[in-house]
Amino acid sequence: MNLTERRVIDGLPVTVINTRPDIDTAEVLSRLATALDLIRRYTPHYYRHLRRDFAGILVKRYECRGAYLVEPRICLVELTFVVNPGFSEAQVAATILHEAMHARLHRLGVAVGSADRARQERFCRRAEVEFGRLVPGGERIVQRALGSLALGDADVAPEIDRALAAERIARADREAL
Repeated sequence: MNLTERRVIDGLPVTVINTRPDIDTAEVLSRLATALDLIRRYTPHYYRHLRRDFAGILVKRYECRGAYLVEPRICLVELTFVVNPGFSEAQVAATILHEAMHARLHRLGVAVGSADRARQERFCRRAEVEFGRLVPGGERIVQRALGSLALGDADVAPEIDRALAAERIARADREAL
């Protein structure tokens, strides 16, 4: 099964590629809309940049919570993360905001994934801290971001083993079905 749904949320094109029959696409879209609204309400300055810097949002299975795809200027958010009740909409918003900061840097001419990846990650995490301190229930966001900021360069921006991640995703999807 591969259900693709497209919507526009507050002017942003959103595509959901739902490969999981146990996940309700309407719930994905609802939580995503709430997350975007939280960014708009609590950090409107970041939201204005996000609206300019992203061409859209893509929700699908992926190896981490989120990513910024440079060429299409797309914010990718992981499908199961968005609907996981163990994560609040504010935590989903913090991930989107993090990727928006990567988009901001890219728009300003900083090469994404360049040699200063750790510095870029810290820039994004500081925005998460700011957001987490403002949004209700943001304590977990602040705690996670501050923990990441305390790491060394190699750990704050670790490389992802894509083959291992793909294997884990496939196993989790099989177990969910």
